[in-house]
Amino acid sequence: MNYEISFEQRPDYLYATVTGTNTQEIVMAYMADILRECEQRKCYRVLIDERLEGPRLGEMDVFTVASEGSLRALGQFEAVAHVDAQMGTMSEFAETVAVNRGMPVAMFGNVDDADRWLKLRRSSDDEQSVFWDGGTRD
Repeated sequence: MNYEISFEQRPDYLYATVTGTNTQEIVMAYMADILRECEQRKCYRVLIDERLEGPRLGEMDVFTVASEGSLRALGQFEAVAHVDAQMGTMSEFAETVAVNRGMPVAMFGNVDDADRWLKLRRSSDDEQSVFWDGGTRD
């Protein structure tokens, strides 16, 4: 597999940057790496800055990644902000699949919005009330 991941501990969360080729296998692999890193650091809030290159994943691949990834990480995170500027409308689908499986995640097109969401989101927030409902995430 061809990808690189780097981690930076920030005051409110772990920042993970992922580069490489966009495939279902790579996305599943880097998600497992992030889960392990968060467990080691005992940090359960993460911002994933995905910068993978190549064609975007299709609907079935996105469903599989969001569904299986959420189930593997169930109960492990307080909040996950996922940035993929190239995902487009598929990001709403991925977020819905993950949230419906209990994952406290929100998808973003840029790091600034993801950072703001993580800083505003409290661990005691009800997951279903804090996720994007088509309006602002504030």
